[in-house]
Amino acid sequence: MTDTPELPDRLSLDPRSPHFDQALLERGVRIRFNGAERTNVEEYCISEGWIKVAAGRSLDRRGRPMLLTLKGTVEPFFDEPAAEDEKGPGADAEA
Repeated sequence: MTDTPELPDRLSLDPRSPHFDQALLERGVRIRFNGAERTNVEEYCISEGWIKVAAGRSLDRRGRPMLLTLKGTVEPFFDEPAAEDEKGPGADAEA
């Protein structure tokens, strides 16, 4: 959560959106919504307190997924590298 100020107020996965940022998405942005981590978020806005998620397999007339807007507390954060925090089994043993 220390990297939260670097994240924009609004971010989208759709390359056609003006809120799309490839560099941030490559770093691995994750979303905690109302205290639970969500993996199916298409777009979020922190200041307005909403996320957009796909509505099943429904498509609009242009072939893009239909999106539902859910309101609540949005907390974006970056993926933390697990390799630095944990050493694998047998890491101390040198053969």
